Amino acid sequence: MPYEQFITIGHETLLSTILTVAPVLLAGLVIGLVIGIFQAATSINEATLAFVPKLIVVGLVLVLAGPFMISTMSGFFQTIFTEIGRVNR
Repeated sequence: MPYEQFITIGHETLLSTILTVAPVLLAGLVIGLVIGIFQAATSINEATLAFVPKLIVVGLVLVLAGPFMISTMSGFFQTIFTEIGRVNR
């Protein structure tokens, strides 16, 4: 198996991982920033004020982006299993 295939597989792995987790991480980052600015402006230091909205937004993003995430990962796994079948040849 040439090294180019390993590099291609590694590239596809990183790209699939980034595409899969990006919606959830970006939503958590944005809502955390908004809540942090709100807390700094109002001097409210309540932990649940930061946690509950993040939990709700991340849950909504998982519901909305779930089909995209599943299709991305299933396409990646199909590619990986195809490549595994070619290793012995």
